[in-house]
Amino acid sequence: MKHSAQGAAGTGTGAAAEAVRIPVQPGAADVDRGQGGRVRARGAGEPDGAARGEHTHGEPPAPRPRGLVRRSSVRGQILDALRSALVTGELRPGEVYSAPVLGERFGVSATPVREAMQQLALEGAVEVVPNRGFRVVERGDRELAELAEVRALIEAPVWLRLGRTVPAERWAELRPLAEATVRAASSGCPATYAEADRAFHRAVLALAGNEQLVRIAGDVQRRTQWPPAGSPSVRGRADLVADAHQHTALLDALIAGDPDVVRALVGEHFTGTA
Repeated sequence: MKHSAQGAAGTGTGAAAEAVRIPVQPGAADVDRGQGGRVRARGAGEPDGAARGEHTHGEPPAPRPRGLVRRSSVRGQILDALRSALVTGELRPGEVYSAPVLGERFGVSATPVREAMQQLALEGAVEVVPNRGFRVVERGDRELAELAEVRALIEAPVWLRLGRTVPAERWAELRPLAEATVRAASSGCPATYAEADRAFHRAVLALAGNEQLVRIAGDVQRRTQWPPAGSPSVRGRADLVADAHQHTALLDALIAGDPDVVRALVGEHFTGTA
């Protein structure tokens, strides 16, 4: 089965991931304006524009989530939750989202949300819209296919080389991670599977001892997991389960030291060819 470009990124963990339901916010304001119309970011703990009687571009108040995120590692929790929302389609391509409204949704100030969104901008997931917020980048099938090709060019040769050099006992150590992808796929949650899938592939590539390889391949894999604009749905449970079972089949072949089977499975996993 082809390792689809529409795979399922980072999953949100903790209360942030469970609480967030991303509102649609066309025209949402991402900044406050002080005296003289000067633009400035609202600091942590500072009331939003509505509380100060300032213009908020008509945004409806966002309901507070049932559970608030912990103050420790707030930015990281929100970043995880936003990555999950990208994979599941809650953050919709083409839509603009403002940090203040998302902050209310998370029960935090706009500052950690803005910081998380800026990280997503560096990753290419969103783009800054001045005085409004962040727009989710729209990706077509061609771009995702190109990313999948780049990923295959990076990973497939490394898998084949590792298959010739890594001893069977080292491959056996990765069995729990491979089985974790099967459990995640069985849940039917694309964000949960995306995290487990990245963890397994990261562990395999780490055997090459090249940190830059792990980082670059991980970035490309994350990008392939965002669904394209106009996609009617994310990957289904059956597709995720089939993909996960390829992980266990690959490990079986690697442990058995069968290069022909490994080559066929690697081709199927990354390019859809056997």
